[in-house]
Amino acid sequence: MKIIKLFPGVILSVAVAALACWLESLLPVHLIGSAVIAMFIGMFLNQFLTKTGVFASGLKFTSKKILKFAIILLGLSLNISTILHVGRLSLTVMVFTLLTCFGGGYFIGRALGLNWKLSNLISAGTGICGGSAIAAIAPTIDADDNDVAYAMSATFLFDMAMIVLFPIMGRALGMSDEAFGIWAGTAVNDTSSVVATGYAFSEGAGDFATMVKLTRTLAIIPTVITFAFIQLNIKRKEALANQTDGSGLKADFSITKIFPWFILGFLAMSILASILPIPAHVVSGTKGVSKFLMVCALSAIGLNTSFSSMKKAGIRPMIHGFIISALVVVVALLVEIGMGIV
Repeated sequence: MKIIKLFPGVILSVAVAALACWLESLLPVHLIGSAVIAMFIGMFLNQFLTKTGVFASGLKFTSKKILKFAIILLGLSLNISTILHVGRLSLTVMVFTLLTCFGGGYFIGRALGLNWKLSNLISAGTGICGGSAIAAIAPTIDADDNDVAYAMSATFLFDMAMIVLFPIMGRALGMSDEAFGIWAGTAVNDTSSVVATGYAFSEGAGDFATMVKLTRTLAIIPTVITFAFIQLNIKRKEALANQTDGSGLKADFSITKIFPWFILGFLAMSILASILPIPAHVVSGTKGVSKFLMVCALSAIGLNTSFSSMKKAGIRPMIHGFIISALVVVVALLVEIGMGIV
């Protein structure tokens, strides 16, 4: 029965993805990829799906599980030495962008009068991996549901703009696939948005962006642990202020829950591709399936996105998210220029 409940949402996502791929094939010039088209179609259709929950389970499954499975399959077409090369190149860029997010986010959040939890959720979403980082950190710091909704909206809105603007800016700057992939992988927030942005530029850039994003996602582990200790310290101070013994205070986090296990699958497939003589047609076919599944996942994310709920988020979190995201875009580009990548 549980599997049957997934069918409506999964089928709808596949249908939207197929429509997006067909529309992309009709375009005379490759300005927007099928992943972006699928997301926008999904967002348009969302307003007609608000009165039924029949698609909910399937859409959630497609946007989360199928996207991760698609990334695992992508590993078969990517050599492990290439992944390590990209990770090494992007590490310096990621250090600077994370410092920008949490350092700049602290001062911007205070200037806008946001509470520290909301400010850091937005910074984490921008600096690490969008909604996944927000979802992992929120229970660790006991964030309110409203803070989570605000943070999700702030990072998502900027991602929507970057999916369209990044490829245009990359072509205007004459960036190579590698340079653009590193830029998109370190400056765009959510995994799905990175995938959409990268492949909207080129297939090579999409591969690089995905690999960089997977490397960047690992930053969620030390970040969540750090915030867990910060929250624990705050609780201890509150307990002392209330003259209690502070016993039983423990931040609610688990390494097994926050670790992005799909990355291990991605690496395992890449290792197989590096040591086994896999036929070219198998690699090509697997990559084609992977790309289509990614489009399906992005269509599900669009179908889950409501314009009306995003309007209720208010303006200050949006301003915070915009400033931090813009700073990350600039810092990532400047670091690449300094490293001679661009």
